[in-house]
Amino acid sequence: MTNRFRASVPITEDWQHFDFAVADGIATVTLNRPEKLNPLTFESYADLRDLVQQLPYRDDVRVLVIRGAGKAFCAGGDVNEIIGELIKMRPRELMAFTKMTGDLIRAMREVSVPIVSGIQGIAAGAGSVIALASDFRVVTQSARFAFLFTKVGLSGGDMGAAYLLPRMVGAGRATQLLMLGDTIDAATADRYGLVSELVADEDLDAAVAKLATRLASGPTLAYAQTKALITRELDMSLAGAMEMDAMTQALLMTTDDHAEFHAAFNERRPPRWSGR
Repeated sequence: MTNRFRASVPITEDWQHFDFAVADGIATVTLNRPEKLNPLTFESYADLRDLVQQLPYRDDVRVLVIRGAGKAFCAGGDVNEIIGELIKMRPRELMAFTKMTGDLIRAMREVSVPIVSGIQGIAAGAGSVIALASDFRVVTQSARFAFLFTKVGLSGGDMGAAYLLPRMVGAGRATQLLMLGDTIDAATADRYGLVSELVADEDLDAAVAKLATRLASGPTLAYAQTKALITRELDMSLAGAMEMDAMTQALLMTTDDHAEFHAAFNERRPPRWSGR
């Protein structure tokens, strides 16, 4: 399950603050506080950060799926368990918290494993940014998004939202969403470019499973390097990006997967991807 690059530090298997399961290369995190619309706590933030950072050291995970139990994806930070405590903290503790939440989002963008969020009901606050930081968002028609940080008296640029959202929906839409903090429905989110796949409410489980299975059984090295290039090239010059593309492509041309495509093509069969 682990590889030699992890050395003495063990992989965590017992996650206390959400449900976690691995099957057929797909790891699934389920936020499981449905009675409160799956809000995050200090502990679940920390566990999510640590889990994502461990994924590259697991040999049994090729895709991460994030879901919410019940009728919502994630309503953001718990009002009393987080906000109620934050107003009592001194600046040093507050910085530790805000850096931790940012570390989660950065880890999601930098990890080589593709991340799929399956979103029903509300994705608000931190929940909306977790969805934003995912590589794919499969969204039900009754889902809603709310980047509502200004509505609690804080900056809309929380957890990297002011970096990621303009690059996805444009500066104008991002200004509207982050500054006003209004809730938008799934159709609007789709029109803005937030949605990867819009599905009927009853089709969410099947659609998430289909996409996750496709990613888990596909050319994982190619997927990982594509994600890395998308993330790294956001702030690069054209010349730097072209150089990185060239080096990455030359490296992937030496892989078993690239040779397997050629063999499969000539043998008129589907490729058998190995991730090597």
